[in-house]
Amino acid sequence: MSTNVLRTADGWWAVRPPGPAPSGPGETPPGHAVRIDTKAVTTAELLADRAAVDEAAASDTPGTPVADLVTLAPVTTPCRVIAQMVNYRSHARDSGFTDKVPPTFFRKASGSVSGPGDTILRPPHVRFLDYEVELGLVIGAHLPVGTTVTERDLPSYVAGLVVTNDVSARDVQLTKGQFYESKSYPTFTPTGPHLTLVGPEDFDHLPNLRLRLSVNGEPRQDRTFTDMIVRPAQALTLLSRFQRLDPGDLLLTGTPGGTALTAPPKAAEKIAALLPPAVKWKMFFKGQARNPRYLQRGDVITAGIATPDGQIDLGEQHTAVGDAG
Repeated sequence: MSTNVLRTADGWWAVRPPGPAPSGPGETPPGHAVRIDTKAVTTAELLADRAAVDEAAASDTPGTPVADLVTLAPVTTPCRVIAQMVNYRSHARDSGFTDKVPPTFFRKASGSVSGPGDTILRPPHVRFLDYEVELGLVIGAHLPVGTTVTERDLPSYVAGLVVTNDVSARDVQLTKGQFYESKSYPTFTPTGPHLTLVGPEDFDHLPNLRLRLSVNGEPRQDRTFTDMIVRPAQALTLLSRFQRLDPGDLLLTGTPGGTALTAPPKAAEKIAALLPPAVKWKMFFKGQARNPRYLQRGDVITAGIATPDGQIDLGEQHTAVGDAG
């Protein structure tokens, strides 16, 4: 069974799994967390001290209400943060691709990782700020270049799952063709709340994971893992052709359809291709300015990932949008 872990400024906590209320006064009730007795500071160090996590998770001592904890991102930095581009069929359709789009990876600066309740700060030059809920894989073992990862041995390399939001500055991304910059500003990767540590038996539940994101209570994204094009085992195999991974590294596995940005109609796209780039983008963003789905100051994003039966629940993050500087 999966174990949910939280990180605060003063340590790590194991969350009591959902279930019936405790029968005795000494047991930890649902919605409470027990401090993990570990010297681990980084996510990698915590993964290496799984015995301490298991001991806290099994504890029947009174815990602390989760609502009283100020949680930080459960993935510590610096680390490698890598993302998959156009990896859900619904997002491929929205973006003007087919589901035959070649597997593509890009890097994000680990300085973009922020907590599940931190404000997303929009830089002054960014007008078109977008959201992308994504399932994050937290690497648990060294993955050397040239490794082949099968579905059977996936649990040997993936230790945990997290909710992530691949926040994107679309005007930077499209005009510069620059994924790294457009997705790497500080606060552009809200992560958590839970680091959900998974065992081999939990991977059978991955197809049931449901990714949902809303803005100010309005549903924007809602798809299951089955919409994914390149699954984790294949993604890690492809990535390891040129990139090693280490414990604590983070792989974002793509977002489903429903983002603010969508591809223009094919006819308009063909006409735009004949125009000088400056003119083309001026026309495109003039149209995008009428799109109310882009994030604005004061918006609140709710993003969560879970299976319907609660076997795996990565929790929900609630992030407001503000202006940097």
